[in-house]
Amino acid sequence: MRKPLVAAVFALALAGAGAAPAVAAGAPAADPADRATQPSQAAPASVGKVAVADKDTITSTVNDLVTSATATVGRITQPSAQAVNFAGTVSLSNCSGSVVRMPASADNDPALVMTNGHCLESGFPAAGQVIVDQASSRTFGLLNSAGTRVATLRASKLSYGTMTDTDVALYQLTSTYAQIKSSYGIDALTLNDTHPTAGTAISVVSGYWKRIYSCNVDGFAYRLKEGDWTWKDSVRYTSACNTIGGTSGSPVVDDATGKVVAVNNTGNEDGERCTVNNPCEVDASGNVTVRQGINYAQETYQIPACFGVGNKLDLSRSGCVLPKP
Repeated sequence: MRKPLVAAVFALALAGAGAAPAVAAGAPAADPADRATQPSQAAPASVGKVAVADKDTITSTVNDLVTSATATVGRITQPSAQAVNFAGTVSLSNCSGSVVRMPASADNDPALVMTNGHCLESGFPAAGQVIVDQASSRTFGLLNSAGTRVATLRASKLSYGTMTDTDVALYQLTSTYAQIKSSYGIDALTLNDTHPTAGTAISVVSGYWKRIYSCNVDGFAYRLKEGDWTWKDSVRYTSACNTIGGTSGSPVVDDATGKVVAVNNTGNEDGERCTVNNPCEVDASGNVTVRQGINYAQETYQIPACFGVGNKLDLSRSGCVLPKP
């Protein structure tokens, strides 16, 4: 699971790097309301790997900074069909996310924020656990196109959260899409309702790090297994999307359409087989493949069928295949 890196290590890396690129900012300060509700399961998220800031760790982090700068220059000199930026993304206390709408959502519907199920303030849901309509007052930092925080949005409830079959959480906000647009000039990102396609140029947009990763959909994992959890039909990135801790919950945007096709959630860090932070692919015949350094996302095209009028969750709707409680 792609949880945050330890901020102290990042700061040390910046000090060692000297004039490091400014495009990969350090971890943002958490909102006080969120700071009190950090997930108790934060430790499995590579904490052991970054607790000691050795030479290799610092070198790796600096390399990430250089990669980010290179990607940013590439975006300026070779624009994609759709200019992907940070508008509508959010920073959480422990992850990334985005304000999203369904294709049929109305402007006066309560807005939704999407992130990962493993980013819940209550901690990781157990395998098989599905949480619906649970009260929440969690806050989110809304970013504009430049990645500047312009507002704090607040949830009224967690509409849906799970790590079963997929890894997603959807919070309902106290604000409508129209209110967010009127106050801050920012539109929500729209969830695509069709299956993503291999080869598609994509951007993983992290509100936590204010960083955009660019790559392509490499293919799909029939099953992706990590620790106690198994996810179905996961998106596999090409190696250029070398996402890090804190990018969990980032929207995966189709560069050509600007629509969200997946939610970023994990990657194999150490080459281990099916352990936490080291997911493995399992095909229909049960064969296991380990791809060290490769990262993954969970598809979101199946989500719109589960939300009706007023952005109300209805898991009994025709076509809704999300796991039920």
